[in-house]
Amino acid sequence: MTNRKIQYWVIPPKADAEFVAAMEQVLATYEKPCDPACPVLCMDEQPVQLTKETRRPIPATRRHARRVDYEYERAGTASIFMFAEPLAGWREATARASKTKVDWAVEVARLLEGRYRKCSRVILVCDNLNTHTFGAFYEAFSPSRARSLVQRIHFCHTPKHGSWLNVAENELSSMTRQCVSGRRFGALPTLQSEIAAWSTDLPGPNPLHKLSLFALSQLKPKTMQTYGVEVSFGRRAEKRSTNFSRQPA
Repeated sequence: MTNRKIQYWVIPPKADAEFVAAMEQVLATYEKPCDPACPVLCMDEQPVQLTKETRRPIPATRRHARRVDYEYERAGTASIFMFAEPLAGWREATARASKTKVDWAVEVARLLEGRYRKCSRVILVCDNLNTHTFGAFYEAFSPSRARSLVQRIHFCHTPKHGSWLNVAENELSSMTRQCVSGRRFGALPTLQSEIAAWSTDLPGPNPLHKLSLFALSQLKPKTMQTYGVEVSFGRRAEKRSTNFSRQPA
């Protein structure tokens, strides 16, 4: 079997009530109306390999494309933090040298004390990593400042093996295709500048955000059946055995 005959897929586990419970919580969060006092903020992370050119590239002309030597020099790694507020059509991408608890807490605190400083509470949709905790704020800031921040955050964790429910992951995929893939970034400031320019290239509310939320809501009944829970117009039936050999649509 060759690689072209292999499909990489999110293979569902056996009947998993915890997955369904977390999925329903995420979908219910997306169904909330827009509330400026309590916005829904999605976040995700992505590692990036920094690489330097070993030879000066040849600029593009009318006769040929830009020519880059196949050799490169590794220049360390970086971590991209993606934040998206779907109902506001807003997104922001930043990059740091690492993705420790302190890095995550600093990025979230920057938004809570900046863009969302007037919001009484922020619902944060993210995966359940060991760096995404209230304790991260206490490692990064003084106890009084950390307490003031954690009181305003309400976590909504995506289920394990279900990060595709996070709208920020869609934004990361778009950024990778449109800005990062096929390019070499030799230094962290260069990467930060490029992804910042990409994230601001959004003229208004993104209709794809609403489309993504609508698609997720339509997938709910079929996905719950796949994970072993039968749905019938708002009334859930008893858990039944399901054939898990087939892939979800």
